[in-house]
Amino acid sequence: MGELKQFKLPDVGEGLTEADIIKWHVQPGDTVEVNQTILEIETAKAVVELPCPFEGTVTELLVDEGTTVDVGVPIITVDVGGDAVTPPPPAGAKEDLIPTPPADSAQEPGMVGSIAPKVDPTAPQQQKRVPVLVGYGVKPGSTTRRPRRSDADVPVRPVAPAAPAANGGDARVAVLAKPPVRKLAKDLGVDLRAITGTGPQGSITRDDIQQAASAPAQPVRIAGEREERIPIRGVRKHTAAAMVQSAFTAPHVTEWLQVDVTETMSAAKRLRDLPDFEGVKVSPLLLVAKAFILAAKRHPMINAIWDDAAQEIVVKHYVNLGIAAATERGLIVPKVKGAQDLSLPDLARALSDLAATARAGKSTPQDLSDGTMTITNVGVFGIDAGTPILTPGESAILAFGQVRDMPWVHEGEIKIRKVTTLALSFDHRIVDGELGSAVLRDVGAMLEDPMRMLAWS
Repeated sequence: MGELKQFKLPDVGEGLTEADIIKWHVQPGDTVEVNQTILEIETAKAVVELPCPFEGTVTELLVDEGTTVDVGVPIITVDVGGDAVTPPPPAGAKEDLIPTPPADSAQEPGMVGSIAPKVDPTAPQQQKRVPVLVGYGVKPGSTTRRPRRSDADVPVRPVAPAAPAANGGDARVAVLAKPPVRKLAKDLGVDLRAITGTGPQGSITRDDIQQAASAPAQPVRIAGEREERIPIRGVRKHTAAAMVQSAFTAPHVTEWLQVDVTETMSAAKRLRDLPDFEGVKVSPLLLVAKAFILAAKRHPMINAIWDDAAQEIVVKHYVNLGIAAATERGLIVPKVKGAQDLSLPDLARALSDLAATARAGKSTPQDLSDGTMTITNVGVFGIDAGTPILTPGESAILAFGQVRDMPWVHEGEIKIRKVTTLALSFDHRIVDGELGSAVLRDVGAMLEDPMRMLAWS
């Protein structure tokens, strides 16, 4: 065997502290190249494909699919044969080498070293390609997190024994077991929490697992199918935290407006027939987005944020428009960056590409960051309206309800018209009732008469 290297889960951006292992693209025995995609991970914001920084043969996958792993924890071991090209480690960090000691080595059996191979300074050095990993590694101690509620599938770390639960039951504690032992327990259907480890520091060994698997089955209490427990992780976990932060930080106010959008529906239909929109999905949402962008141009304070640390209101003279999208992974809000500078055909393409990328689960952390205003299209779910919660760091979100045929007074007569309900939530620290009403009124006016968009552009 050559030189073994372990690849640690990197921080893929924005200070994320953990990720879920979604899918491995390699298995032990496979040959990998530098920058070859080896797995997919799901962070709190996106699904990300990770490249391998080494060239060699996979010897072990250290974590299973579905496992939540902290940044900086080894996830795969590769036999690089001593000739691998590796990325430069971050300042102050050491490479994770697991050398195979020679027969006369004084190293004790079982010890893991961090020893760099010796280099002959007289030997010619060959320049090799150095792969670049976004956010490769983090500084030790740069992130902290509270203990997990369930530790059945997390990497081993020493913990103090938990005190008995107040009600006399068993408190859930972290389990000390190496990844291969965890895999064996999973394969044999053994609950690690029910085992008393006999290894160092009370860790669970393979013998403990095998003994537990061969022991006579004990009666267990089956809860049946009346309940289902779903782990809170990934996008759902991030969304929940963001909504709680928003609800308890920014004082929300929501205003409502019913609008006759008959002319908007007709305009969207005509746009589909224009050559500039060929191959692009055109929906009323396009004109709602354009109206919201123009309203922000007319009333810049709606596109501002409250900087509590600096005690300043920061007015954004650009619009990174978020569009809330329901996906299989949960609700995400990708952004159309620089939306104020896009023509109507370009805005239509951006919205179409954004939706397709989100549905495919390919939105990156960059796609989901730095928003300034948001639109949530609840109408696609058959809902008239709702009270949208602000995206943290933003001061306005517009809900676009379903378009329905309704009786409406038009030109002095009651007629059946296309009607929708708009709901605008805003941060009342920045936006008062007058400003919020003006923005909502302007959006409604442009949707009643799309020609106003040309006049106000």
